[in-house]
Amino acid sequence: MPNSNNQFQKLRYFAAALTLFAIMYVADNYFDAQLPDTNLQLNEIELRILIDDLERKPQASPHYASSKKVPNFNDYDDVTEKKQAFFAYLLPEIRHQNNITLIKRKAVVSMTEQLANKTNLSPFSVKLLKNLRREYKIEKNLSNKQAMPVLLKRIDMIPAELVLIQAANESGWGTSRFARQGYNFFGLWCFKQGCGFVPKRRNEGTVHEVAKFKDLSHAVKTYIRNLNRHYAYQELRDIRANLRAQDKPITAKALVHGLQSYSERGQDYIDELLSMMRVNKEHMNL
Repeated sequence: MPNSNNQFQKLRYFAAALTLFAIMYVADNYFDAQLPDTNLQLNEIELRILIDDLERKPQASPHYASSKKVPNFNDYDDVTEKKQAFFAYLLPEIRHQNNITLIKRKAVVSMTEQLANKTNLSPFSVKLLKNLRREYKIEKNLSNKQAMPVLLKRIDMIPAELVLIQAANESGWGTSRFARQGYNFFGLWCFKQGCGFVPKRRNEGTVHEVAKFKDLSHAVKTYIRNLNRHYAYQELRDIRANLRAQDKPITAKALVHGLQSYSERGQDYIDELLSMMRVNKEHMNL
């Protein structure tokens, strides 16, 4: 009989523990589902994307599963089919990352208006702003109000046509080992030992590697952020800001002229990208 009582007690404790776990799980999901109080002019979906970004849980694009395996573009005998397949593989993620960037920009516009009206930012907005300042490398000596125009210049979209053409150019239409094995379609470098692939033709004394990314989303996000914050692409951002100020479309043909520093070839590189745009735009399905 004592053994029976002990087993009964153990079952009661186990049931109580399960109940407590269930309550904690439900409560945790409930609080996660609650949106923070904020004066940002964003809808619920946009706000959740920002929350995930703050918590380093970026939203997977709808084609995440299909993009995990980089297609073997060498399998295509027909050149047109190869180009169409290449663009179709990259385009959804490019659009997804541009959408996230524009949501951040929308939040900055809202915070700019609040600061101009001397309205206190919500705790969430303060945290968001701190994160954006760090992500886009805003000078620490600038006040939040002074940082806003700098952020607006850096947080903006990159035309899909430009991203696609650079990817085609830098990766040999997706056939380079850096693209196939590390999702690096953009020739991006890194400088920490073991961060990527050691180039076979690296000059003696140099330490750079060709960056390796965990997935396509990581690669496209890094590429767009690189153009948006690196000092070498200030001209690209100036061109884009001038187009914004004149209420003109932001086009690949305009922004490509801000990529002089992307390649040692300079203007020849720009001319080649422009030529590729003319020839291949019909295959992009934009």
